Amino acid sequence: MATLWDDLDSLVNSPSSFSATSGERGTIKAKADFDAGDDAVALRKAIEGLGTREKTLIDVLTRRSSAQRQLICAAYQEATGRSLEEDLRGDTHGDFEEVLVALVTPPAAYDCHEVARAMKGLGTADSVLIEIFASRSNQQIKALSEVYLEETEKKLTLDLKKEVSGQYSQALLLLAEGKRDESTTVDPEKAKEDAKTLYDAGEKKWGTDESKFIDILCHRSIPQLRQTLIEYKNISGKSLQQSIEGEMSGKLEELLVAIVKCVKSVPAYMAERLYESMKGGGTDEATLNRIMVSRSEIDLLDIRAEFKKLYSYSLHSAIESDCHGDYRKTLLKICGGDDDDS
Repeated sequence: MATLWDDLDSLVNSPSSFSATSGERGTIKAKADFDAGDDAVALRKAIEGLGTREKTLIDVLTRRSSAQRQLICAAYQEATGRSLEEDLRGDTHGDFEEVLVALVTPPAAYDCHEVARAMKGLGTADSVLIEIFASRSNQQIKALSEVYLEETEKKLTLDLKKEVSGQYSQALLLLAEGKRDESTTVDPEKAKEDAKTLYDAGEKKWGTDESKFIDILCHRSIPQLRQTLIEYKNISGKSLQQSIEGEMSGKLEELLVAIVKCVKSVPAYMAERLYESMKGGGTDEATLNRIMVSRSEIDLLDIRAEFKKLYSYSLHSAIESDCHGDYRKTLLKICGGDDDDS
């Protein structure tokens, strides 16, 4: 895997998912001749008829944009006096139910619910928090924080503070504030200076000054960090990711590596997360759903391409062999195409 993450040559000019406009590289597009009322009627018939017609649920919910699905939810509520989410929960089951509910949940609310789920119960699902906060833009983080405040009447950063500790907590909380610099201008001298600071704080000394890594990786803009990664390799001879992996451990290492990977390529990072969610005996359906649904209108086409590049088979075929029934059908519709055919 090192080969992909060590390739910095194309880094500076490649597009970044942090600035992607919804719809550009997604697999789900807005339907042209869309009528929320008609869709609400079709869903109502599918749910209220004898036996749920799963095909209708899948076809309608995977072929409309998220904004259109929200209009369908409103039309459904108006026509039936019930919420579509509750009816889906009452009428479908298991993983199929979860992925349909994810599709009818607004993106910021879905992110918010995933963060809340990660903090719930004994222990914290750190990998979920790391994935979300390392890969989302300031705008997305602010939107999920607003939903959290609205739904719980608590500030997300205060609740996170109770769940995490140490320098990992410091870094995660900085990301959760959604205050990363958004400048698109790169300052080459600053990149050299930051690269030297990182080198002096890690590789060059006995012991590591993690605070320098946290400060730079959680504050600088994505274009600035891309240049810093190149300068770091020039100074150190190693990639910054290799240095972090060699110098640090535990959750702080996992978070900082995730940030570096997302700076390089969010789609490649997500492809890796999807692979991890399906490899081995069991499937991590929550991660599979979260990435497939939340990236479906942002960069799922790029994630598919990276998956094929990394693992030599398509994301489509991975889902096909790993999932079953209506759940599989839904994910394959979201996935869009099979890159093994091309």
